[in-house]
Amino acid sequence: MLKALLRRKPKPAAPIDTATLPDGQRVYAIGDIHGRRDLLDQLLDKIVMDDRMRGPADTHIVFLGDLMDRGPDSAGVIDRAIELSETLGDNVHFLMGNHEEVYLSAADGDEKLVRFFCKIGGRETILSYDISPQEYNELSMEELTERLTTLLPRRHLDFVRGFRDRIVMGDYAFVHAGIRPGKSIEEQRPKDLRWIREDFIMDDTPHDKLIVHGHTITDDVEECSNRIGIDTGAYMSGTLTALCLEGRERWYLKTGG
Repeated sequence: MLKALLRRKPKPAAPIDTATLPDGQRVYAIGDIHGRRDLLDQLLDKIVMDDRMRGPADTHIVFLGDLMDRGPDSAGVIDRAIELSETLGDNVHFLMGNHEEVYLSAADGDEKLVRFFCKIGGRETILSYDISPQEYNELSMEELTERLTTLLPRRHLDFVRGFRDRIVMGDYAFVHAGIRPGKSIEEQRPKDLRWIREDFIMDDTPHDKLIVHGHTITDDVEECSNRIGIDTGAYMSGTLTALCLEGRERWYLKTGG
């Protein structure tokens, strides 16, 4: 019995304890913004200060999706994101969330999807463009669907259409919602990467990468053996969170505190 115990192999270290980035690389991953331009500006200021303090690096910023809906200034968030893409080029990355998917579908003129869009926070997105609450309330769903085809700027739509479904850096995979357990990162479907919840959240088996995600709101950062969730409900909590990574080190920056 004792010999058998001595021969037992040690349990492998959890991915969260071993994940690393390539030498010289630094990453700031930003959780779901949901129309809070004010919080985004605050967090970006913190990121700039933190990055400068830590010295030179190949620094990347990853937005985990759901830039829009629910909060008051989705148009402003997209404007700031476009500015960053023009300034940082290949060092800033934007992931497609489920809210971006619905935003783009609503813009295509499908009345059923416009109705769904409005139910999940799209009303606030629409009101961040050139339309008053009174005008919005007076429009029928058919009229609103028609209005969206000209209300949403082509520049915004084209920008959001360019969002990616996943980013892999070192031992980390950045996605919006999560992944389908049992499938490699390369095998994941866009539907799961943007929408999955319980099947991913409740699974504790190791993945081929440590998954960094948003989508599912928690009061604070959720660190598990196989994933890190950083959607801290910014639109209602006032706390927008960034996961910061360099080598094996990780730390967090937040607004509201």
